[in-house]
Amino acid sequence: MASNTKITREEALAYHLEPAPGKFDIVASTPMTTQRDLSLAYSPGVAVPVEAIAEAPETAYDYTTKGNMVAVVSNGTAILGLGNLGALASKPVMEGKAVLFKRFADVNAIDIELDTEDPEEIIKAVSLMGPTFGGINLEDIKAPECFIIEQRLKEEMDIPVFHDDQHGTAVICAAGLINALHISGKKIEDCRIVLNGAGAAGIACLELIKAMGAKHDNCIMCDTKGVIYQGRTEGMNQWKSAHAAVTDARTLEEAMDGADVFLGVSVKGAVTPDMVASMADNPVIFAMANPDPEITPEEAHAVRTDAIVATGRSDYPNQVNNVLGFPYLFRGALDINARAINDEMKIACAEALAEMAREDVPDEVAMAYGRKLSFGRDYIIPTPFDPRLIYMIPPAVARAGMDTGVARRPIVDLEGYAEQLKARVDPTASVLRGISARAKSKQARMIFAEGDDVRVLRAAVQYQRTGYGQALVVGRETTVKELMETAGMGDALRELTIVNAANTTHLDTYQDFLYERLQRKGYDRMDIRKLAARDRHVFASLMLAHGHGDGLITGATRKSAHVLELINNVFDASAKDGAVGVTALLHKGRIVLIADTLVHEWPDENDLANIAERAAGVARSLGLVPRVAFVSFSTFGYPVSERAHKMHIAPQVLDERGVDFEYEGEMAVDVALNKSAMEAYPFSRLTGPANVLVVPARHSASISVKLMQEMAGATVIGPILTGVDKPIQICSTVSTVNDIMNMALMAASKVG
Repeated sequence: MASNTKITREEALAYHLEPAPGKFDIVASTPMTTQRDLSLAYSPGVAVPVEAIAEAPETAYDYTTKGNMVAVVSNGTAILGLGNLGALASKPVMEGKAVLFKRFADVNAIDIELDTEDPEEIIKAVSLMGPTFGGINLEDIKAPECFIIEQRLKEEMDIPVFHDDQHGTAVICAAGLINALHISGKKIEDCRIVLNGAGAAGIACLELIKAMGAKHDNCIMCDTKGVIYQGRTEGMNQWKSAHAAVTDARTLEEAMDGADVFLGVSVKGAVTPDMVASMADNPVIFAMANPDPEITPEEAHAVRTDAIVATGRSDYPNQVNNVLGFPYLFRGALDINARAINDEMKIACAEALAEMAREDVPDEVAMAYGRKLSFGRDYIIPTPFDPRLIYMIPPAVARAGMDTGVARRPIVDLEGYAEQLKARVDPTASVLRGISARAKSKQARMIFAEGDDVRVLRAAVQYQRTGYGQALVVGRETTVKELMETAGMGDALRELTIVNAANTTHLDTYQDFLYERLQRKGYDRMDIRKLAARDRHVFASLMLAHGHGDGLITGATRKSAHVLELINNVFDASAKDGAVGVTALLHKGRIVLIADTLVHEWPDENDLANIAERAAGVARSLGLVPRVAFVSFSTFGYPVSERAHKMHIAPQVLDERGVDFEYEGEMAVDVALNKSAMEAYPFSRLTGPANVLVVPARHSASISVKLMQEMAGATVIGPILTGVDKPIQICSTVSTVNDIMNMALMAASKVG
């Protein structure tokens, strides 16, 4: 669905090109290291499951990926509102759909683009792939061919076939309608409903709403030629005819008079304020045209303050977003090895979504969206990043599938199933989403200190264009202009604010401030002038210190230790001042913070306790409940080592301080992170695997982080500088544009 985020052509192409073409890789889930592994994976070991499946076909769900594999199929005849651009052009969209399946519901999906517009060829091709997949998601196939293809495949295949353009929109629309009518005190069977847009999505919306109780005689469908009424012949087909109404209304305007509900899947501006004014009390208006609604919420509310309005846009309340439906529908269907996704399963999904929106919204969701959410006219549909979706929606879908007899393998313990689903939630995505939302709400003026680096310039442009706030770039205008034009970003030059000593009116103030701080450290006036005017790290720090920016990003071009030394000329950011560097490692759905990775070279037990407190604060600001482990090569005193002794007594320092977070140590890393290894120490105060590791020294922190980054492919954010008066984040010299952006968002949202 539509969003107001401004994305450039260059940025979009770069996203799909780097770090490798496309949006996903295939990764083996079993060991592939030794000759024996290969023998088990292929020949001769693979013969055993082959024979087992031949004898009992249902065991394919046990021994292969079939039970968690969906095909995303398109011929590119109706791409995202772009029209018929062909199968090959649809591939980026289908890859995107595949990764949404994985991101939101841990469903493996493969995109398949079929180069034909012949429905019979598509039906033949897809039906022949039945043994490979547990479900088929049809996408971006134009009407009316999509109706024919889906219906025939449903008849011929014994796995779920689901055209998301139709039913995905219908399910979310139905969920929102349930709650809108709940608020307005109306019953669906009594409502007069008008739908504009007789394409695939519109017809599916009306069919599902009728299946939920709306009366045929109360529903009017309109297309570009007006009302679809009984007896009309122009522009009709069998799918429209099924919804032809007995009515004297001939135009959308006439149909809207006195209507309780308007559902739009048509075009921008199709509904006028006068039409809205003519509707019944507490009108429900779902203006879902993509990318711009039939009428905006502002326009609707200007004439009807009692209206409940939803759109397809993320910048308005009540977004009708298909990602709330299809991942979880398939998750529930796959987990019962369903033969189909039927109306009862779709209705169960809609009802579960509606019920979820009426419940209290968790704090982490409010943090992710930068505002408190509570059920009401501006919150009738859950938000796409609500972590409850994965464990609340699939069980409802699975139950409906079992009740209607399409489940091959019913789930006996639905509560246990919900707990299993919770384990599929990827906390890293919600953390980053939360930081992004908080940063956007802050609208911080972010100082990018290294305007002579193209990565920094790209990040600055991205920061400003994404709507996080103002980007202030420190550098020479000629250098910045040349770099941006060479990188294809010349059009963005006018959007950035370029600052340096030559064009600021504050240089004298900066120099006086710096002289006062450094005059007793061997600096004379000439030294201060050179430092303030010629060193961009110092100049940028002075900007921040004087409130001429709200956050600072630096370090992409110089070693972090050297940058920190320069910053210390302006701020108290040393070990003795309480500064700490915390690095976040994101890997396979886990987040682990490592400290100190920047400031303390060889901390003692009191330093380690301070580091633990600072790191716990960073964990909390990321939305985590801190569990701190003091890690070493020894575990609870064995083997005995003088060099591990400080790790042994650091927890005792925290005992004396009475801190309010879990901590334990000293312990080996596997004991800290592995639940099974931890079970050998039942006296441990940690209630689960640690998410904050306090290490003995900076060198061990550096080794740990870089080893995880290079060998395991972990995403590294940091070191996050905490314990300094102002938000300053220091990137590494190998930072990508995305890394620099992440650090800017950390600074903007004041993590730490």
